[in-house]
Amino acid sequence: MKPSGTNSRRARRIHRWLVPITAAPLLITAGTGSLYSLLLEQNIDAFWLIKLHTGQFGWINLQPVYPILLGALTLVVTVSGLSMLLRQARTKEG
Repeated sequence: MKPSGTNSRRARRIHRWLVPITAAPLLITAGTGSLYSLLLEQNIDAFWLIKLHTGQFGWINLQPVYPILLGALTLVVTVSGLSMLLRQARTKEG
């Protein structure tokens, strides 16, 4: 049986690797949506921002799966972060 310290380090390493990968599409979606909204108020129609916002990155078209991908990535990082947090709280109690 592995010591819990090894599992904890492994979980943290995986979480640190996942967060930047997950944060990139989430930040792109939030940023392009906000910027499009601000530009539209100035009567500037930057439709290319909506393309990025919905997952069309030039020749890479993720539009059919982009919402599912964003949701799944958000859940994965949230669950991994919560599991580390709860594991740390249980360790402090016991």
